[in-house]
Amino acid sequence: MNATGTRGLDTTAGRPRRADGATLVCLFVLSLLILPARLAVAGLPLSLTPAEILALALGLVWLCAQMISTSGVAKGSNPVRTSVFVYGMVLLAVYGYTTHVYLPSDELNLTDHSLVLYLGYIGLLLVMCDGISDRDRLDFVLKAVVIGGAFAAIVALLQFRLDFDLTAYMKIPGLRHSSVEEVPTVISRSDLRRVAGTLGHPIEFGALSAMLLPIAAHLGFQARSRGQAAGRWWICAVVIAAGLMFSVSRTAVLGLAGAGLILLIGWSNRRRIVTIGAFVIFLGFMKVLAPGLIGTFYNLFAGASDDSSIRFRTHDWPFAMREFDRSPIFGHGLGTWYPFKHQVFDNQYLLSLVETGLLGTLTFVGVLVCAIVVALRVRRSSTDPNVRNLALTIAACLVIPLLGAATFDMLSFPGITSVMFLLVGAAGALLRFERRDQAARRLLSSFQEPADRSRPLIALTGNGQGSARSGSS
Repeated sequence: MNATGTRGLDTTAGRPRRADGATLVCLFVLSLLILPARLAVAGLPLSLTPAEILALALGLVWLCAQMISTSGVAKGSNPVRTSVFVYGMVLLAVYGYTTHVYLPSDELNLTDHSLVLYLGYIGLLLVMCDGISDRDRLDFVLKAVVIGGAFAAIVALLQFRLDFDLTAYMKIPGLRHSSVEEVPTVISRSDLRRVAGTLGHPIEFGALSAMLLPIAAHLGFQARSRGQAAGRWWICAVVIAAGLMFSVSRTAVLGLAGAGLILLIGWSNRRRIVTIGAFVIFLGFMKVLAPGLIGTFYNLFAGASDDSSIRFRTHDWPFAMREFDRSPIFGHGLGTWYPFKHQVFDNQYLLSLVETGLLGTLTFVGVLVCAIVVALRVRRSSTDPNVRNLALTIAACLVIPLLGAATFDMLSFPGITSVMFLLVGAAGALLRFERRDQAARRLLSSFQEPADRSRPLIALTGNGQGSARSGSS
């Protein structure tokens, strides 16, 4: 939909809208969330999924667009772009330092693969930040993200309730099963199935669902405020929320609690009451749909002190610090600390300290913090209620990776990592749109100033036309 509200048409030319940055990002999103995470492109020396190849193509498109002035891609300063530039330079420095010294062939291959993945993540972020033309096109991308997340949740529902894994039948010519195939998409916990949908692991699926649920709710609130059909977005929100529950993940609940706290602080009292009421009704619905699920979540937190998974996440801290001390600045190497050879760290901060050192960890956190601050800045300066709510929603969603990074090795999972970088780029795009609106308002006010100054004179002398008539008589 363009700025005038005509869906899919260019009102200036009367022709269908041409493909743009938002179109390319939507193709990436659908391939990321609909295709099973374990499917990689056959015949390549690196194990790359279709979504990862599309992300690399997005980066190449952004680079080519920066070399010309007629593409419509933004080129001005942006804090989000600056933060990811610093992060990218640090990752290149880590790569150069660790490959300069000796690395075993298996770790060298892994660090090459990881660098390629991060090039794709950064390319995706840059296209989101600079290649989305207006807020309607940004909404178009977010709608695609929510629809893809709802599809993944439907697959999870089949896995959880019927023990039917649709991804096992999604075989596409030209794609092969990667090594991720050895990681099951359905895992047992407390006599319940923990499911992953189309993602790589139940924890990743749960955390991703927590990130997408506020976006689905925003689309529902926005549609209602515009007098549009909102039911489909509320259905997506319910499906995604159910998928979050089916993951049976503490990480998902903690992330959603952090995001919910941010949203409840920023929302109006009426919206808070409606949301809390809907949450209570949803819990009742889940108790009927999946008996025992609510009790399992309660036991996950009530018995956390005796939980073996909690102990497993904390006992490796001293070992991680010893490895960090060996190379505190640049680390052991990006992507080189893999579970089949080294100690597993279910904590992204520990893993980043070991792999990319202090520089890589601080710049990773800096990218997320910068995007959150930018989104909150847009919320403070905007006068549009829907824009203010979207900015708050993006800030709340980006709190989830900050919390989730402390509970699992988040950056090892391309699905949630890609959506995280996409939302960081969305924060940069929102700032660009708000700056453009502010510049337009300043320009408009500058044209109105002479008329405003003349009003007292007109009030004293009477109507301008009447003065002219009296002078002619």
